[in-house]
Amino acid sequence: MTQANNPLHGIKLETIVTELVEKYGWEELGSRINIQCFKDNPSVKSSLKFLRKTPWARDKVEYLYLKANKLPLPPPKDDNRGSFAAKTRPAKVKTPAAKPVSNKTVAAKADSDTASTESTTPVNADIWGASSN
Repeated sequence: MTQANNPLHGIKLETIVTELVEKYGWEELGSRINIQCFKDNPSVKSSLKFLRKTPWARDKVEYLYLKANKLPLPPPKDDNRGSFAAKTRPAKVKTPAAKPVSNKTVAAKADSDTASTESTTPVNADIWGASSN
């Protein structure tokens, strides 16, 4: 028996939605699971149509059903879409806006850079150490 550990085996999606609506009502169901078919002109028929086409929404409804009826919960699934709670996003770093530079400033800086690199100190001396040839 391949469905021995599946607590939803033999329970129709229509039964799940109907029981959740009886227990919570459409408004509470829409606030618990943020799905538009529970919020805007809800009906069992339109909800079933949406849930059959949308696996992530169906998973949420089935999870709520299991939790509400105190049935064993399935192990967490890997969400290939990525959830906000599971992933940490790197902090955005503000970079200062580049100031407009005139051609005269660029030329003067280039001349000063060339003069400083022509000295006896190698360019990467601070990283690799000064070489004594």
